[in-house]
Amino acid sequence: MRIATVQCPVIPDDAGAVRAFVIDHLRWADRAAIDLLLLPEAFLLGHAYDPDTIRKRAMATTRHALADLCRSIADASATLVIGAFEQQGVDIYNTAIVVDRGHVVGRYAKAHPNEPGVTAGVSFPTFVQSDVRYGMNICNDANHPDIAQRIARQGAHLILYPLNNLLPPETADRWREKSIANLVARARETGCWVASADVTGRHGGLVSHGCSAIIAPDGQIVARIPEYTVGPAVYEIPSLHRSTPAPIFAR
Repeated sequence: MRIATVQCPVIPDDAGAVRAFVIDHLRWADRAAIDLLLLPEAFLLGHAYDPDTIRKRAMATTRHALADLCRSIADASATLVIGAFEQQGVDIYNTAIVVDRGHVVGRYAKAHPNEPGVTAGVSFPTFVQSDVRYGMNICNDANHPDIAQRIARQGAHLILYPLNNLLPPETADRWREKSIANLVARARETGCWVASADVTGRHGGLVSHGCSAIIAPDGQIVARIPEYTVGPAVYEIPSLHRSTPAPIFAR
């Protein structure tokens, strides 16, 4: 599987700008023969810890933003994984959404949400893309090794981690090294490849240094996007039947 993980700017409450960003990167992904494009946690309308903001964004996603995005990318060949808050009945979930040719083909809801009012997910689905089985954890889930093991025990070869480390500066500094250390630990413990996509930059007094990387099962960081840099990193994740290839960097 040829995967691209994209470190993204912070674009809150602007579905049109996010849609344009996604379309641009999917067009690039198709030119680069990418199989799967990974974007950050809650990237569709933005992350938040304020319950009213979360609910507003979840309602907008459910009512129109996700459907509008799907219609706009129906001709893309690459599979997209993008994060969003979503409303299902009276519950709000922090989800990673799998979109293939404009159709939502699966979701994972964050099992350990640290956002007020967000309901914990209880399912741990896996998917197959280009002979590689993968599953997803989201941001704070990386602090819980048992969640990664739930994915690995299903035969997954790859775990995707949409992240959103937009935090107060002191908190962001504390997590600067811890975030990548968590991902390395999860790769080593599960024997899975790990890929993360984060936002980067400053917004409203908050900052994200950016922790977007691709990590081999032995914990080696084979690709990492520099802090404060927007753009993708590409790597060929081997199937269980292929030898480990050399990394590929793009853009």
